[in-house]
Amino acid sequence: MELQDVLRQRFGYESFRPGQQEVIEHIVAGRDAIAIFPTGMGKSLCYQLPAYLIEGAVIVISPLVALMEDQVANLRKHKEKRVVAINSFLSKQEKDLALSTLNRFKFIFLSPEMLMQPNVQQLIRQLHIAFFVVDEAHCISEWGFDFRPDYLRLKEIFQGENRVPILALTATANEKVVSDITSYLHMNDPYIERQPIDRPAISYRVLHVDNEREKAEWIIGRLSTTIGPGIIYVASRKRADELAALIREHGIRVASYHGGKEQDERSIIQEQFIQGELDWICATNAFGMGIHKDDIRQIIHEHLPATPSAYIQEVGRAGRDGNKAVATLLYCDRDTQIVKFIVYEDLPDEQQIRYYHSLIQTDVAVELAAQQCGLTEVASRLLAYYFGQFNEHQVIRQIRRIYEVKEKQIAEMESYVKSDSCLRQQLMHHFGEQPAVTSTDCCSHCGNLSEDWLIRKNSEEETKKVLQWRDRLQQLLG
Repeated sequence: MELQDVLRQRFGYESFRPGQQEVIEHIVAGRDAIAIFPTGMGKSLCYQLPAYLIEGAVIVISPLVALMEDQVANLRKHKEKRVVAINSFLSKQEKDLALSTLNRFKFIFLSPEMLMQPNVQQLIRQLHIAFFVVDEAHCISEWGFDFRPDYLRLKEIFQGENRVPILALTATANEKVVSDITSYLHMNDPYIERQPIDRPAISYRVLHVDNEREKAEWIIGRLSTTIGPGIIYVASRKRADELAALIREHGIRVASYHGGKEQDERSIIQEQFIQGELDWICATNAFGMGIHKDDIRQIIHEHLPATPSAYIQEVGRAGRDGNKAVATLLYCDRDTQIVKFIVYEDLPDEQQIRYYHSLIQTDVAVELAAQQCGLTEVASRLLAYYFGQFNEHQVIRQIRRIYEVKEKQIAEMESYVKSDSCLRQQLMHHFGEQPAVTSTDCCSHCGNLSEDWLIRKNSEEETKKVLQWRDRLQQLLG
């Protein structure tokens, strides 16, 4: 069957978006590929379509439960029933059943941590696999070295001369990230399709304030006078809850979202936002991947993002419908130190590394060693991985390198908020690109900003309230 036929019959599209067909053709031909497409430009089709042209199962390695569930729902919407995501959503019985019947599925979604479990690997090896997919592949470079070391272990799965193709998907990747992806996935001369990440419909603002109180006041004023829907990114779970409660006092439909909430509660909040029952979400960076909401008009950062890549990923969730959107970053002088504290909190210092090593050399269990050293869960996983690969001197050097990389990334973000040059151009330069030509609504440094379209119309709001009350009365009297 021709690509165009599958596209039309399976997915209901008449034509490919830029870059999709080229990636699909290389995967079908058996070649590794890296697809770098901006958010909302159809990365998923690059693995979903060729799955119907190649015999065997497609293993999709995905970083977040929400992202897996979204992809599963999308496939089922296209009448694909042979799909499973093995994650924390499943009970033990459901998980055991899924693993015992893996050969029945066409699409199998797993986290890196799940894939690296020996029993799962054994079952995967028994399958006829069409190809592997690593979704949000920038996580290899951004999370693998410190936060989720199992990303670096993926190369153990992909070794061997006769392995099936690998497709890596991401919305952002500079040359270093592409190099990390290629290296840590053992990719063989991958075809690289890079689409421009600039989104001309999004305008950028940086606003300097004196303290946290001014940030909160600005946000409440902004939400009270301008339209949503939107996402407010904050630095901590506690702050997400506090700010959402403060905003809610002003009659604004808002909820907080973070990893500290139960899975079911997060799913409900996410669905309410998608369906328009909530206008705003106060979130940590746990929110966003896998959120298919095209009409997000505003992204507000109450904190300084740790990396340019994280920032461009998060603001890229706005304006996917092609209409105007605004990204606003609030900054005060304390922010740089706060983000450094958060970023470095999970990294062990040299004294902890040496003490940890001395303990495990005396056959102390790694869990107990981590506890005695006062390591966080992340630092514990990190050292367990690195000491399985390197000696003490090499581990210390590796951790120092992580500190240096993070220091450089934070410095880049600090330069972004303090510079007087074009905000769009700075972001694009980080990824080796030039921005699209924009005469108006570029950024707060270029001027020519128009926000009339953002202003909330009172008459529309009143109409909405009347309709809501009519709906409630119908429910009560119905």
